[in-house]
Amino acid sequence: MKTAIITGASTGLGLECARALLRADASWHVVLAVRDPARGAAAVELLGEHERCTVIEVDLASLRSVHAFVGHVRGAELPPLHAIVCNAGVQVISGTQRTVDGFEMMFGVNHLGHFVLVQGLLDQLTPPGRIVVVSSGTHDPSKHTGMPGPRYTSAADLAYPPADGDGSSAEAGRRRYTTSKLCNVLFGYELDRRLDHGARGITVNVFDPGLMPGSGLARDYPPLQRLAWRYALPALRFLPQVRSARTSGAHLAALVAHPRFDGVTGQYFDGRKSIRSSADSYDRDMALDLWRASEQLAVHAA
Repeated sequence: MKTAIITGASTGLGLECARALLRADASWHVVLAVRDPARGAAAVELLGEHERCTVIEVDLASLRSVHAFVGHVRGAELPPLHAIVCNAGVQVISGTQRTVDGFEMMFGVNHLGHFVLVQGLLDQLTPPGRIVVVSSGTHDPSKHTGMPGPRYTSAADLAYPPADGDGSSAEAGRRRYTTSKLCNVLFGYELDRRLDHGARGITVNVFDPGLMPGSGLARDYPPLQRLAWRYALPALRFLPQVRSARTSGAHLAALVAHPRFDGVTGQYFDGRKSIRSSADSYDRDMALDLWRASEQLAVHAA
């Protein structure tokens, strides 16, 4: 038996990844890393694999909670850890919200919480191990997704956004979201470099699930936009970038477990296809700034 940790596994992409992983290989045990244990328990009921699932609470908006999660995983009687899926994410467009530790919410949850979680469990990963970081095509302005392009100045600015006069606008919120998704790619690539590109037996890849109508990312949208996200966009599934959570969950599970991806590392996947990510995502200076600042922010919040 072997363990995979999936953050945000109670609904949507995380739940469907867990479902696909459990169905594909009876040797997997899944830790559903979720903010609400009751919803995690309900997800286990849906999966119907009580003996192969464990629910452990983690709130990525609280680094104390992340450290507690790491301690629980280390102390639990689980099969060896072979995979971590950094999937959970939030999108906030109704003003600047902050984590328990005072960081801007999307930077704190989408990037920093996962950074601390992975760092805390890296020595627990048993080779061959895989880490998959879920990003988004919105990190790449050349894709013309309709979202504003990322604006990476420094990680310190992302953690503590300066008062620039439009911080409460919906567009500013969307830009902070796309920038957090750029951080996911920068983190994944830098982690791969620090793990010697798979030489230590741990691979790191980044995943773009495509546009998934009905996902919880639209919960902070105005009512009409939420309705369109839930009911109108599913009709566009004939478009290549529009996918159901079930389809994207199967693609994500394949990156976690399929032999086809043995030894594959440092790549960006759109579904199951490896493609180039944005130009900024390959900027080593940007990645180093993010890494060093994340280490400092994590220590400061401890």
